Amino acid sequence: KAAFINFINDKEWKSIEPVSSWFGPSSFLMSSMSALFKLSMWIRHGHGYLTENLGIPVWGSYAVFGLATLFLGMVLGLVSAALGAGGDL
Repeated sequence: KAAFINFINDKEWKSIEPVSSWFGPSSFLMSSMSALFKLSMWIRHGHGYLTENLGIPVWGSYAVFGLATLFLGMVLGLVSAALGAGGDL
């Protein structure tokens, strides 16, 4: 506590560089990291639900997520191709 009070009283905080805007809590980078963390938690909960509640074996859960990843990739690829072709599909 005393060190913090001295830090403020001696104005040592003026010698510290501020955090870059790239690493600020509201920056695009940190928002993206937050979204990835939330996605990983959703996947973890989904895996737990499939294996614990539905009784699907672990390899089956991996297969479900693998197929979902492939399907999502195909959909995003089609959307990207449609947008890239100017909608002339």
